[in-house]
Amino acid sequence: MSARRKLADPTFRRLLWDISQQKTLFLLIILTAIISNLIVLFGPRLIGEAIDQMLGPDEILWQPLLRILLILLILFVFGSIAQWGLNQITTVLAARIVRDYRQRGFSAISRQPLSRLDRHSHGDLVNRLTYDLDAIMDGLLTGLSQAFTGLVTLIGSLIFMLLIEPGITVLVLALMPFSFGMAGLIANRSRQKFREQSEISGRLNGLAEEMTEHMDVVQAFQAQKRQVERYDQINADLYTTGQKAQFYSSMTNPTTRLINHIAYVSVALLSSLMAIRGRLSIGQLASFLGYVSQFARPINEITGMAAQLQSAIASARRVYDLIDMEPEQDDCGLPLLQVTDGHIRFGNVTFSYHPGQQLIRNLNLDIRAGQMVAIVGPTGAGKTTLVNLLMRFYELNDGQIQIDGQDISAVNRDSLRTSFGMVLQDSWLFTGSVRDNIAFGRPDASLADIEAAAIASHAHAFIRRLPDGYDTWIGRGHTHLSQGQQQLLTIARAFLVAPPLLILDEATSSVDTHTEVQIQMALRRLMQGKTSFIIAHRLSTIREADLILVMRDGQVIEQGRHETLMAGDTFYRKLLQSQFAGQDMI
Repeated sequence: MSARRKLADPTFRRLLWDISQQKTLFLLIILTAIISNLIVLFGPRLIGEAIDQMLGPDEILWQPLLRILLILLILFVFGSIAQWGLNQITTVLAARIVRDYRQRGFSAISRQPLSRLDRHSHGDLVNRLTYDLDAIMDGLLTGLSQAFTGLVTLIGSLIFMLLIEPGITVLVLALMPFSFGMAGLIANRSRQKFREQSEISGRLNGLAEEMTEHMDVVQAFQAQKRQVERYDQINADLYTTGQKAQFYSSMTNPTTRLINHIAYVSVALLSSLMAIRGRLSIGQLASFLGYVSQFARPINEITGMAAQLQSAIASARRVYDLIDMEPEQDDCGLPLLQVTDGHIRFGNVTFSYHPGQQLIRNLNLDIRAGQMVAIVGPTGAGKTTLVNLLMRFYELNDGQIQIDGQDISAVNRDSLRTSFGMVLQDSWLFTGSVRDNIAFGRPDASLADIEAAAIASHAHAFIRRLPDGYDTWIGRGHTHLSQGQQQLLTIARAFLVAPPLLILDEATSSVDTHTEVQIQMALRRLMQGKTSFIIAHRLSTIREADLILVMRDGQVIEQGRHETLMAGDTFYRKLLQSQFAGQDMI
């Protein structure tokens, strides 16, 4: 890539800016690069002087020759130490840059609204925090030291060549634009391919993550062959794009080397003729050719690592896209939600996931404090959407939701969400101890409180049977728990937090009937005096509700208690009848 075009790239300029913000390390890199390369630059000059001390077979000026050789030895030792220091400092700086990107990237993901995260492949987001950051690390490690040492070498070699023979130096400079021009032309073609390679790699990792996480579903539906074919197709696209990117980038170094070799041969012939005519000594000839070689070396090295640089810039662009994602609006200055009774009202609520395709239209609800509300309806009716709107995971298109007279869009979002306890259908446990998983919402909870929550959720008995009880390590690759046991732990998590409002989305769907009865009894105690929303299939859960909301196509079409709704020819009655007939519609 030509220097001019690379500097014009906003991603590259931003990368340089971030590097320069590590001021101490940045200055140390510049200092060690200058020291190490200035030492190296004196090498050809001293070698030329050493050659000139050998006047003939029996005419060697040993004293000045040995002095020059000793100086060379000392310089090379200090130069090696400085180069080692440069490599170490570069490694530290690159690691700090990548560490900062990783922290900012993960922080950006955590601050995104759920509505935006749902539009991105989770595997692609993970890929940006792993593969792309590794590519940036590799590019910085090779690029930083090469860039600074190359700049010092170019300027220093040019000065020494001008001091020895200005005329031939002009010829060297005249040939350099051809080398840079060819490198820039080829790099322009490879840049787009490296960008495509990063994007396809994200898609491939996203598919692999989905496959491995849900392999039981894939095998249950005998879809292995189809998924492997999908993977093979994306993998083939990645291979093709990667080969093209590598082909173009691999052309850069041989092309520039060819031009530099032609220049070197031309300069060697001209300077040899000048030496024959006595305008240059043999030592000066050797020194000049040494500086010509050093002048070309940075160009060869930089073009030789063109693939890594292109890949690093393409990956940096994807990481910056992640870091720059607009976070959820900061509402720390808004008043905190104060839940006194738990009276919730929906006023003319309208919502759609996609513009022009309304799911909920002018919904009005009035839920009294302390009511246990069951939400039922066919798949896609809007049951979970209703819960997401309550938690402000998604924002309303129109209308208003109030809790105890407070508009939830006008209060602090964190205070709203901490007012709800949630138990979802998909139980989520992280890698850690049983104790840590239960205390996820209250990290400072005592063991006694954790055990009390586990007892209330009927998880205490099986936890005691685990190898290390509450200190047993669970999560991926660790102690295996049944789906029902995992669900019990998430219910214990909700018990421990004991919030004023509750949301249970299929909370008992993964436990057996006996355990469900025990949980229902415990949940009744937990929900006493609290407004609770339950999305459930099972009749045992629904019939205990104070209010049943029957949803269809985003609207509440029926509401009332179980006995009332079963009394007439209602949609609710038909739903239950279809359930008993084996057609699960709720």
